[in-house]
Amino acid sequence: MTGTTTARMTYAQALNDALRLEMLADDRVVVLGEDVGRYGGVFSVTRGLMDEFGADRVLDTPISENGIVGAAMGMAMSGLRPVVEIMYTDFLCLALDSIANGVAAFPFAYNGQVTMPVVVRTQGGAGINAGPQHSKSLEAWTAHLPGLHTVLPSNPADAKGLLTAALRSDEPVILVEHKLLYSTEGEVPSGEHLVPLGTAQVVRPGTDATVLALSRMVPEALVAAARLAEQGLDCEVVDVRSLRPLDVATLAASARRTGRVVVAAEAWVRYGPSAEIAAAVTESAFDDLRAPVVRLGSLGVPYPASPALEQAVLPDAAAIQQAVEQLVKRTP
Repeated sequence: MTGTTTARMTYAQALNDALRLEMLADDRVVVLGEDVGRYGGVFSVTRGLMDEFGADRVLDTPISENGIVGAAMGMAMSGLRPVVEIMYTDFLCLALDSIANGVAAFPFAYNGQVTMPVVVRTQGGAGINAGPQHSKSLEAWTAHLPGLHTVLPSNPADAKGLLTAALRSDEPVILVEHKLLYSTEGEVPSGEHLVPLGTAQVVRPGTDATVLALSRMVPEALVAAARLAEQGLDCEVVDVRSLRPLDVATLAASARRTGRVVVAAEAWVRYGPSAEIAAAVTESAFDDLRAPVVRLGSLGVPYPASPALEQAVLPDAAAIQQAVEQLVKRTP
């Protein structure tokens, strides 16, 4: 359900709006994490929530990621609906025991006698010269785990809609935000706004090639498509949005329409999300593909802090444009 009016917001403000509205609607929703209270979150997503809802519902925690997720797990089993903020995706490494062996597994291990309405918000990606321990894209780690949803909003409206859907889910959701998107602006539906988990979206129709893009690569793909249009190439762009469940039907339908597919994700290419997307599309649309699916991602090195080197590692609109041009050239 979506409101009929919109307001211009940043991606961070849209996430804050989703949290605030759900905390107003459901007093079981609680927020916990490092600096989420008085400080308002390292990227300001939780700003003002402690003032409005108090320290009983917005909890500043010690620096202990595994303990934070473990506490959220106990809260969920006690009837609350906790929202965890993990400051950087890189720190998910410290919380993977609670996520993989607890949050994802307990509803199965207890034969459905417990639900796990836990939302873990975290942010990933490079682009601000934060170095190898604050720049990774690790969404493939959580998407690999049965029992978890993993979603990645690429714009403010989806940020609000996907977080709201996650907050209402009785199943655990990992929401991976991107640090370069927090200040981007867009029109966001006012009031209640949900984007169903597990749905991809065609954000630009086209006929000559498809770019299946994830998170920050969506705006980069749209820039590339606009440049390709100047050359007479009509490029379709699909926002993957959700890695688990993966909306294979929408992705494969686009592949069948154009016959040429480039997958653009910021994560490392080998064993990353682009590999799974490419395999799923190939399995479903092989007979309609005119060439093998092309994958784009970061170079397989730890992310550099040097601005020049970091830019050399990351995929961008120019790389997407070049990949589509080469793919079309191979398949006249």
